[in-house]
Amino acid sequence: MSTTSTNTKLRRVLLVMLAGVVVYGAFAIVRGLDKMKGALDHYAWSTFAAACGLAFGNYLLRYLKWEFYLARLNIRGIGKVDSFLTFLSGFVLTVTPGKVGEVFKSVVLFETHQVPIATTAPIVVAERLTDLIGIILLILVGAAGFTGGYFWAGIGAAVVTLALVVVSSRTLSLFAVSLVEKLPGPFRSIGPKLRLAYESLAVMVKPRNLLLPTLLSVLAWSLECLALWVVVRGFGAAPDVRVCFFFYATSTLAGALVPVPGGLGVTEGIMLRQLEQIGRVDPAAATGSMILVRFATLWFAVLVGFAALSLLKRRHPTLLASQPAGEGAPA
Repeated sequence: MSTTSTNTKLRRVLLVMLAGVVVYGAFAIVRGLDKMKGALDHYAWSTFAAACGLAFGNYLLRYLKWEFYLARLNIRGIGKVDSFLTFLSGFVLTVTPGKVGEVFKSVVLFETHQVPIATTAPIVVAERLTDLIGIILLILVGAAGFTGGYFWAGIGAAVVTLALVVVSSRTLSLFAVSLVEKLPGPFRSIGPKLRLAYESLAVMVKPRNLLLPTLLSVLAWSLECLALWVVVRGFGAAPDVRVCFFFYATSTLAGALVPVPGGLGVTEGIMLRQLEQIGRVDPAAATGSMILVRFATLWFAVLVGFAALSLLKRRHPTLLASQPAGEGAPA
């Protein structure tokens, strides 16, 4: 596939994502108006701003993970501003199952600094693994006394353990790659790229390379758990902060494990039921809290991604251009 064709498809995806933001926003507002009634009239909007700030703190901490992985893969020569904007640009495709669309930042890094996509794409996998570990730890912190908390933690732990076992075993991983290479059509040609991707991933999931990223994940997702607590308090409710950690972490884990874009519908449904049934939050306030915290932590990320991509486009005018300056497809 040519770079021009790739760029055209990427631009179409970005337009679809932007349309999705508008549609979801309209849907969430219309669906929630009848339940929220007059709750928003007394809502402290400063708490929504605080939630957005906490979410941005999450992005800053996760950016440190991105830098850590780039260093471990010996990827040099990328300025801090470009690296930061590249990381944030991945959020334009955050509304994808498991956020795998964040591999978009690998495409951006290829076009701006010619770093092979197969080398950096595994960073997304490592990010998701450490995020899952961090979220599971947060569930355990807030799960005491809540039925179902350890169930979700167990599912997440099983998924992470299985992934780590497969990736840690060179034999199992290369065997899986060899099976792909035997498939007909285009699968055979991606074998070398998968082998290169595995070499990068194997470096990132070594025990010594998991500790710091996992700690950063715990801190990062703690901020978004706090964002839910702050938003709920903006409606006048006063739940225990541990409860909000539990609600946000379990609903986020459920949304990550179910193969739907951004966990849409799954995360919202679980969070709303928990706020009402376990947190005893008024239905109007619970609905408002769910909608506002999703705007602050999900759709705010998409908007930040578009802003970062726009700034990066100014710094690198040929980025996603229809007629690239050079020839050659991403490796």
